[in-house]
Amino acid sequence: MSHLVSIDNVDMRYGGAEGTLAVSGLTLRVDKGEFAAVVGPSGCGKSTLMKLVTGLHIPQAGDVIVAGRQVTEPVSIVGMAFQNPTMLPWRTTLENILLPLEIVERHRHRLRAHKREYIEKAENLLEIVGLKGFGSNFPWQLSGGMQQRANLCRALIHEPELLMLDEPFGALDAFTREELWCVIRDLHAAQGVTIILVTHDLREATFLADKIFVMSSRPGRVLAEHRVPFARPRNLDLMYETPFNDMVHALHGEIANARVAA
Repeated sequence: MSHLVSIDNVDMRYGGAEGTLAVSGLTLRVDKGEFAAVVGPSGCGKSTLMKLVTGLHIPQAGDVIVAGRQVTEPVSIVGMAFQNPTMLPWRTTLENILLPLEIVERHRHRLRAHKREYIEKAENLLEIVGLKGFGSNFPWQLSGGMQQRANLCRALIHEPELLMLDEPFGALDAFTREELWCVIRDLHAAQGVTIILVTHDLREATFLADKIFVMSSRPGRVLAEHRVPFARPRNLDLMYETPFNDMVHALHGEIANARVAA
């Protein structure tokens, strides 16, 4: 198994030479096909990590390598989903999902001639996430959970090798959040896409991930890396089992200690 993402001894500072050092000596690796989660105290640099991997920020020191290439500009093989779905209100759900195809170069030139093919792909994704028949609805006609399902479709429509999830379920109620954990679990199993999830929810990280990185307080670095031992496929009943809760409590303790040590 090869590394899809390699971050080596990275420093990232905002605001010039005297500005805020967000991460320092940050090092981690995510293998192709893995589901990795990143957890840590507030302000530890989790969102900075997202921007480094996607090429939205270039570090002052160290190397960020994605799919074997040094990151020096925005990375086209990445799909992204955030806590706020930010769907365009004047476009239907289907049109919102197709939006990345108008931007990603390898699809942009094919979109007009092969639009039926892309629409079928989008409708298939909608069916996978439980939104069959909702493609003609506008975002304001969807619940928050439905918008986030559509947001996942939009992140996957251009067939990214890497999916970056930044607190995508944080604004949802507990039941909807758990439903979407199962959706993303099934998408990962079906498509084999590499996923990096940034989250504050330790149950979410433990349920979904193969590997969990625990970050320190700012400036962020990886304090610990844990392999999640639970076999796949995982069902929600797992969260009531003692080994699962022991792991969640251990992660909580590590983060609490990191916060105190700041």
